[in-house]
Amino acid sequence: MHQHDTAPADWPSHITLSPFDDANAQLVRTVAPKGWLAPVPKDRYHLVVIGAGTAGLVSAAIAAGLGARVALIERHLFGGDCLNFGCVPSKALLRAARSWHDARRAATDFGGPMVSGDGDFSAVMERLRRLRADISHVDGVERFKALGIDVFLGGASFVAPDAVRVGTTDLRFRRAIIATGARAARPAIPGLADTPYDTNDSIFSLTERPKRLVIIGGGPVGVELAQAFARFGTHVTIVHSHAQLLPRDDPDAAAIVTASLIADGVRLVHEARIERVSHDGSQFSVHMAGEPHVVPLVADRLLVATGRTPNVEGLGLDVARVQYTPQGVTVNDKLCTSNARIFAVGDVSSKLQFTHVADAQARLVVANALFFGVGGGRASTLVVPRVTYTDPEVAHVGMTREEAASAGQPIETMHVDLRENDRARLDGDTSGFLKVHVAAGSDRIVGATLVAAHAGEMIGEMTVAITNRVGLSALGKTIHPYPTQTEVFRRAADMWRKRKFTPRVGRLFAWWFRIVR
Repeated sequence: MHQHDTAPADWPSHITLSPFDDANAQLVRTVAPKGWLAPVPKDRYHLVVIGAGTAGLVSAAIAAGLGARVALIERHLFGGDCLNFGCVPSKALLRAARSWHDARRAATDFGGPMVSGDGDFSAVMERLRRLRADISHVDGVERFKALGIDVFLGGASFVAPDAVRVGTTDLRFRRAIIATGARAARPAIPGLADTPYDTNDSIFSLTERPKRLVIIGGGPVGVELAQAFARFGTHVTIVHSHAQLLPRDDPDAAAIVTASLIADGVRLVHEARIERVSHDGSQFSVHMAGEPHVVPLVADRLLVATGRTPNVEGLGLDVARVQYTPQGVTVNDKLCTSNARIFAVGDVSSKLQFTHVADAQARLVVANALFFGVGGGRASTLVVPRVTYTDPEVAHVGMTREEAASAGQPIETMHVDLRENDRARLDGDTSGFLKVHVAAGSDRIVGATLVAAHAGEMIGEMTVAITNRVGLSALGKTIHPYPTQTEVFRRAADMWRKRKFTPRVGRLFAWWFRIVR
């Protein structure tokens, strides 16, 4: 059941921030200040939190705000993956890539000025680093110290079911939360470990645009970065093992993203079998099954984006009597581990590895841990949207058609094409659709998929509806401003209402208008 309990070679503590310019220096001062003096530990903490990513930071802040004695431990960078190597830098990169793309299409689509030549990729990355540093104070060490939290920088390991050690200091606790997150997974490809491949931990340190980039993985991270680098002018190839990109998503949504990537010049290799990877000191070679007849893919950089591995090693979980597997710490619906004193939240224990899930679970777990569940809740009740930030974006919440079928839930689906939306046509962003799944025979929304330029900003309306059991007919009664792409929700409601206009209902109306003169 257990993996080895020592830190592996690819544990994230080895990551360094480069280049070490003013922005990264500011970031380090904020999230990993050198010479940090650890406080004198309390005799016993109400809560010890291991990991200062989103889940750990939110948990610690809430508990401290309620008056609990809290210790927060981080071995690397406050802010975790989201701030340093995930959401924040990636979205800065994607926004820059979209602006380059919009500039190029301005002349042909909108009569704008002609644009030629290359942009300044180094300026893109400098902006990324500057924005990340400017945002970092929200997750900074000093801010959490100011909240009354005892901050300890260093590796943590349980030394008893109710105690954890940081360096040479033991912290006793009433409750503890494991929030150590996850790291980029390394697929079992021969030769890969012997090459200087990139993951999301290193790709945002680039200062020069690669001419050729091969990406292994066709999930959200792979397709987002593929499109971005292609728009910067890099020759990009995605190699993945599935028949379609974004295999978890609606096939129609994946088809639109596929077409968009191809239009941007991305080469796709579906259902690929990689035999080995090599590096000769200057370039990568990705050898595919079928060689010597198949020419290997050659690239300046190789990005591996094949999922995440929970950080469970090196924590002394066996000593703490906490059950875990290679898929993460095992928790129940209250987010409690096999040790009733210890809970786990975020990527280290959740199949849904999103920052907003980590945040939501943290808000549940504090009450579950400190107040016997009063005011807390169950993880299974969370209604979780997800977004892939390609152009167009793909957003989903609730059940997919396949999940509804597996659950035995009969559904009806309203499909609204974005070409029917005036704002989308005016913006030139008509590649997309809305699918709303309702329980058959009712207007209860059970799931929705939206493909649109700003789907991530729009999916909240569906999330609110599902969370609060607001039916599709109620959304139809809501006035949406014109012209906006949010009118697709009203259009879906109108479509559902028209389906209620059965031949029998039609005959009743015909009878009514015959007798009413």
